[in-house]
Amino acid sequence: MALKTEHMILNMGPQHPSTHGVLRLELELEGELIKNVTPHIGYLHRCFEKHAEAMTYPQVIPYTDRMDYLASMYNNFGYVVTVEKLLGIEVPERVQYIRVIMGELQRIASHMVALGTYGLDLGAFTPFLYLFRDREKILSLFEMTCGARLLYNYMWVGGLSHDIHPDFIRLTKEFVNYYRPNIKELNDLLTYNKIFIERTANIGVLPLETAINYGVTGPNLRGSGLKFDLRKDDPYSIYDRFDFDIPVGQGLMGTVGDCWDRYYVRVQEMEQSLRIIEQAIDQIPEGDVQAAIPKRIKPPKGTVYGRVENPRGELGYFIISDGSTNPFRVKVRAPSFVNLSVLSELCKGHLVSDVVAILGSIDIVLGEVDR
Repeated sequence: MALKTEHMILNMGPQHPSTHGVLRLELELEGELIKNVTPHIGYLHRCFEKHAEAMTYPQVIPYTDRMDYLASMYNNFGYVVTVEKLLGIEVPERVQYIRVIMGELQRIASHMVALGTYGLDLGAFTPFLYLFRDREKILSLFEMTCGARLLYNYMWVGGLSHDIHPDFIRLTKEFVNYYRPNIKELNDLLTYNKIFIERTANIGVLPLETAINYGVTGPNLRGSGLKFDLRKDDPYSIYDRFDFDIPVGQGLMGTVGDCWDRYYVRVQEMEQSLRIIEQAIDQIPEGDVQAAIPKRIKPPKGTVYGRVENPRGELGYFIISDGSTNPFRVKVRAPSFVNLSVLSELCKGHLVSDVVAILGSIDIVLGEVDR
């Protein structure tokens, strides 16, 4: 006769270094084995969607910055693209190119934080320092452009708040040439490190069917082997003009869709972003970046849904216009919120120590989860 034992409940967070924000995970344990994980969210709820109803369309943009503070440029990008779709505005070519360059620089900077802190969670300190050193160079480019290093309010409906600095193109080219060899260095230091592989390969496997059923997008979906990226599959802005690849998980160190695959997809995506930036920098035309900015934004009555591929997946904005200068409703499809929902599936049957590796591999930002 088997001995009946009770499951133990262990709270991880809301203040825990590896949750990367204010998140409480309720772990149901049978000894060291995870039986279930329940995320408790809302500690950072700031009423973004309700606030948006009291703001004019341009006034919403700084709030989008603060949802995912590691990908603020891309949050701006998604919002302005959606409002421009509602208004039927064509933006100048120069604006399109600068938006793509800024968006891809932001993707690299966001992945640097994700990869650096992931290594740190698993005991690798040096790659974290190297990645944050390199991220500073991107933040300096942003600061040179709009005066801010984290929250930019840079992309406006119809244009940009500032044109790029005269030295921006030269410095961006220098960064691309500087950073490409550093990706190899990251691989040598962390990606192929034996201990790192032991902690991440065959851990937290996300089968493709489960990923699709949960609505997972971005590097987490691609880590499970599906080549789906909105920049290719539902192009917006001018992404259809650039040549780049969509990296997917291949199970090189373990099983397709494990933590290592999700990590490695992000490493490869940084290389692809460098390719896009190189092409965009060479083709950027002259023009006035504020020529198409409307003096007053008052869209006709109607609804619109716009979506972009931000560093964490599909970021969507659903906007209802009642014909006034304020949006009647702004609903956000936040990739981190959706991706977090699959956590329990990934953790079942693993050890408590693996929760750190699994949570880090899905790369959530709590500001966006809670909004």
